[in-house]
Amino acid sequence: MANKIIEFMRRKKGGNKLLSDYTHQEIPTESGSVLMVRTRPDTVFLVLTLILILIGTVMSFSASTAYAEQKYGNSFLFLTEHLGHLLIAFVPAVLITFILTPQLARLLAVGTYGVSILLLIAVLIIGITGGGARRWIDLGFFTFQPSELAKTGIIMLLALYMSKHEDAVMSRGFNRRSIVHGFIVPALIIGLVCVLVGLEKHFSGIIIIGCIGVAMMFIGGTNILYFLSCLPVAGILGFLIMQTGYARARVDSWLNRGADALGSDWQTTQGLYAIGTGGLFGLGLGQSRLKYGYVSQPQNDFVFTVVCEELGFFGAAAILILFLALVWRGFILAAHAADKFCSLVIFGLSFKLAIHVLLNIGVVTGVLPNTGVALPFFSSGGSATLIQLFDAGIILGLSRFCTQKR
Repeated sequence: MANKIIEFMRRKKGGNKLLSDYTHQEIPTESGSVLMVRTRPDTVFLVLTLILILIGTVMSFSASTAYAEQKYGNSFLFLTEHLGHLLIAFVPAVLITFILTPQLARLLAVGTYGVSILLLIAVLIIGITGGGARRWIDLGFFTFQPSELAKTGIIMLLALYMSKHEDAVMSRGFNRRSIVHGFIVPALIIGLVCVLVGLEKHFSGIIIIGCIGVAMMFIGGTNILYFLSCLPVAGILGFLIMQTGYARARVDSWLNRGADALGSDWQTTQGLYAIGTGGLFGLGLGQSRLKYGYVSQPQNDFVFTVVCEELGFFGAAAILILFLALVWRGFILAAHAADKFCSLVIFGLSFKLAIHVLLNIGVVTGVLPNTGVALPFFSSGGSATLIQLFDAGIILGLSRFCTQKR
């Protein structure tokens, strides 16, 4: 059987591959004996990630030059910081890619979730405040946002728990095992993080974490009727969030788009002007007008408007196609993962990437209220960059393994 699998992969990857390019071993899993074949990290996912990192670095630099020069007198400041963040993130990402195994990933799941909980508690005590919210811990060389790590921690711990209790989660009908293992415990895993993030007044983080958690539970096999039964609770929580001045102001601004174009709508209005100005082919790389003081810190949440203005419709569409291809490749890898745990992890991390892109694009195009969501690989920021490469390393590490049931 092993020889047949290896021969199949030789044909798949190319007939000139040496047999020594692959190793195989038999490992125990929850569902029985599995023959594991270890290959190189997935080339397609790796190349797409590197292309997006390269384009994102160029566009982040282009968007930040005017603001950096005006505020700090150094137009290369944010480029230097961005490259520094990439360098810091590169080493752990490469290590994870080549040392991660499905067994080690299970330990990493518990560790990542546990560390993220401790950091979320710490940020409430010693965190620094920005924009009226306390969300960051000052590490000296950059500020770290624990909620970014918590998203990955939730994905991995849910994958571990739901794969370990797969039979109970997917049991038919309403019974105690199904309710406890398929709904209550996963909801508690998600809820603990949501409460801590909510105390930071990070409502967009709660939305993202909630969407990720629901998607993980649904793919993991939770009965859809459990979700429907919670709609009233979700409605009440949404209503309570809307009573806070911060959230209400943003939603009111979105519902009354253009009513305060010189005030609360300023950034979104200017961003839409920039998108329209770009036309089909754009003004040219580095030629954006938006970045000259029309939005604050254009290298962050509104970097995609600079992309549209400088590269035009076709350039922006090409970048979105690259993101779509990366997410789709992640879903393909999830479908061929070593076991259910690995499949859920890869799916969750790919879904997380997709929802970040969708929310960012939705905000800058005025489709959604302003939520302050970064565009992966493009927006400047140490926490986002570090965790994005950490996630990519996990996917690439798990992509080295495929299985064939004996």
